[in-house]
Amino acid sequence: MIVVITGASRGIGKAIAEKFNEKGNTLLLCSRNINLLELAAGELRQKNTATIKIFAADLSQPAEVLKFAEFCLQDGAPDLLINNAGHFISGKVYNEADGQLERMLNINLFSAYHLTRAVLPGMIKNRSGHIFNICSVASLQPYHEGGSYSISKYALKGFSENLRQELKGKGIKVTAVYPGAVMTESWSGFDNSQNRIMEASDISEMIYSSSKLSSQAVVEDIVIRPQLGDL
Repeated sequence: MIVVITGASRGIGKAIAEKFNEKGNTLLLCSRNINLLELAAGELRQKNTATIKIFAADLSQPAEVLKFAEFCLQDGAPDLLINNAGHFISGKVYNEADGQLERMLNINLFSAYHLTRAVLPGMIKNRSGHIFNICSVASLQPYHEGGSYSISKYALKGFSENLRQELKGKGIKVTAVYPGAVMTESWSGFDNSQNRIMEASDISEMIYSSSKLSSQAVVEDIVIRPQLGDL
């Protein structure tokens, strides 16, 4: 199985790669930071299971998205495409820095949009595949101090729903994932001694399980929050 994962060097993306690191799989991993990506790949290879291939790219740049797509397609159409690349910048719509919305859209929406479009022809030809878009609870409701971030994640939700409608007759599944607070870099300064925030592995477990269903079943949406609610 060919598994494409963006934002794979740490956090949720790395946890997903760890979950799919199984014999017979080929993992095509992308991140902007080549050093962190090589470190993550090295840890995965120590388990000597999946074939691991890496590609460093800034997916906020459409040209680099297409280069990564070309790299992926050398192995054929992906069986799983996990659009996880994303970034959070705090701010309110009325006073955040000029250009912040464009930055959030470029990485949180357009990276998934362009990569998906680039690899879809092969998936459609095979009439198989599963696309996971890592959205956020900020896709579902206004998010405190997350104006443009929330807007971009609402857009990713819309992209996911339109894509699902378009592809369901072509044998391709689309799942939108809406995590609440997860212990990743965005929450690195948070004291989680009370286990208030979810683990990245919680998200990867849900994605893995959803990918294993029969061809006639799809989990359309995964909403997963800390047990005590959002922060």
